Amino acid sequence: MAPEKESNGLENYAFAIDGRFCDLEKDGEGSDLSEEDDKNKLAYCVTDIPPWYLCIILGIQHCLTAFGGIIAIPLILSQGLCLQHDSLTQGHLISTIFFVSGVCTLLQVTFGIRLPILQGGTFTLLAPSMAMLSMPEWTCPAWTQNASLVNATSPEYVEVWQSRMRALQGSIMVGSLFQVLVGFSGLIGLFMRFIGPLTIAPTISLIGLSLYDSAGMNAGNHWGISTMTTALIILFSQYLRHIPVPFPTYSKTKKLHTTKIYIFQILPVLLGITLSWLICYIFTISDVLPSQPGQYGYLARTDLKGDVIVQAPWFRFPYPGQWGLPTVSLAGVVGILAGVISSMIESVGDYHACARLSGAPPPPKHAINRGIGIEGLGCLLAGAWGTGNGTTSYSENVGALGITKVGSRMVIIAGGVLLIIMGLFGKIGAIFTTIPTPVVGGMFLVMFGVISAAGVSNLQYADMNSSRNIFIFGFSMFSGLVIPNWIFKNPDAIATGVVELDQLLQVLLTTSMFVGGFFGFFLDNTIPGTKRERGIIAWNKIHLDDSSNTLESSEVYNLPFGISSFLSSYTWVRYVPFLPLNAPSSQDTSGVDSLEAKKQPGKPEPSHIIRSVAL
Repeated sequence: MAPEKESNGLENYAFAIDGRFCDLEKDGEGSDLSEEDDKNKLAYCVTDIPPWYLCIILGIQHCLTAFGGIIAIPLILSQGLCLQHDSLTQGHLISTIFFVSGVCTLLQVTFGIRLPILQGGTFTLLAPSMAMLSMPEWTCPAWTQNASLVNATSPEYVEVWQSRMRALQGSIMVGSLFQVLVGFSGLIGLFMRFIGPLTIAPTISLIGLSLYDSAGMNAGNHWGISTMTTALIILFSQYLRHIPVPFPTYSKTKKLHTTKIYIFQILPVLLGITLSWLICYIFTISDVLPSQPGQYGYLARTDLKGDVIVQAPWFRFPYPGQWGLPTVSLAGVVGILAGVISSMIESVGDYHACARLSGAPPPPKHAINRGIGIEGLGCLLAGAWGTGNGTTSYSENVGALGITKVGSRMVIIAGGVLLIIMGLFGKIGAIFTTIPTPVVGGMFLVMFGVISAAGVSNLQYADMNSSRNIFIFGFSMFSGLVIPNWIFKNPDAIATGVVELDQLLQVLLTTSMFVGGFFGFFLDNTIPGTKRERGIIAWNKIHLDDSSNTLESSEVYNLPFGISSFLSSYTWVRYVPFLPLNAPSSQDTSGVDSLEAKKQPGKPEPSHIIRSVAL
């Protein structure tokens, strides 16, 4: 039978799993479930604790699922930071973003929304960051574009890129304070009242569309290699995703046997990049690719950055202010705010999707407020550490929950610890910088295309037979492409006489997602239209839908380590938007659901879930 589609578009199973799933009551019917219902049940629910080895293996898989988005951000930012020819510093940026993503993941799962949701770099802050770095005062000197003239250790060059990074850090840190305020004050509900599909669709879509130049430049270094990478990712993720691959597995009951694993559906991006990387290596050692720097295809060689791995330290501890004291500019802060608002709204949707896929009840208001506040705190930490970006919830990993059938938050905690470990070992970040540029370009073609389509998919909630909605979306999208493009070509057109105002308008009007999102928000809230026509009713229904077979809300969302139990006796707690009102369950006093595995009779043998070990 064809798998039922979840809201994120991923099939809700990936493996042939035998045995029982989370034994939860459904309307008093007990555990009498049909075969079709059994297929949709989880092996481990959000509060369950799988065996330690299973947590590690599935934690690695979550890291690998997020790795494409995490490493893409420093590679794109390196162009605006004048770091195209400084692979060692790129490796330091990748290590730093790994480390901060791990720290933010632990904070989110432990004290934030408390759902199994991974934190990582966000593309919503990438567009305003690149717009800020494209301002005349931050344009890279011509000599930094020539690899032969770049001395990565010279004080002059270090100051060139670090001054840009410090300006970016300060803007992100100040902008993140707004997200902290909105989250912990409970104002996110007010924002959601005025923001609907016709605002979100152009905002998210223009994130991907505005990065077309970056994808084209990387892919254009060798269109054959980039096309191969794109074709492999499409082949694995679309055509082969339903084809299982048998792998040997051992269990106490079945002994040595084979298990069918939908490996292509789990890691299509990783497999596509790895295979293209290997082919580039073969072409390099066999001299198929040109060896002269000026020739077409030279950047597809794998030996261009071989010395980076040797130069990178084995152990490097990222720390706040490692690039110097951050600086702040009004233009940068306002531009970052546009990205922060988009990130908040996207995260609220991720929370509800994650709750459905992990066997948890819909998140209550206090948990959502806390989650948004912790994400703001994560952006503050990312700015302080100097990733050049913020953090947000990763939709890719929410989808992975439906694939693995393991919704335990202990798995994500293990993934967060692994990200921190990867960030501490400098050679791991250096390895990722050696990926040939055309391979990265091929990955961008798929990734940015999916981001653009994900934005458009929000229109399913609105009535697109309405001429009103067609006008709003079309005008917002087109304006978000035309206005920034014109400003880029005419940077001197904005001259109000006030330098700070010129910089502010320059950043905002060159940020496609801000221009499109602003027009979408303004027109959707001023042009007359019913809530059903605007998609507000269907939009809110998605966020308010209850899910069956879930645990009690307090067991999932109350604060850990007995904090909720301690605070429940105080009356002032009801006035704090991010604290739970009701007394916690008895399980809440055991930390993060205690570190001892929860034993439940009838739990499936974990050996059949160990699929990633085949990698």
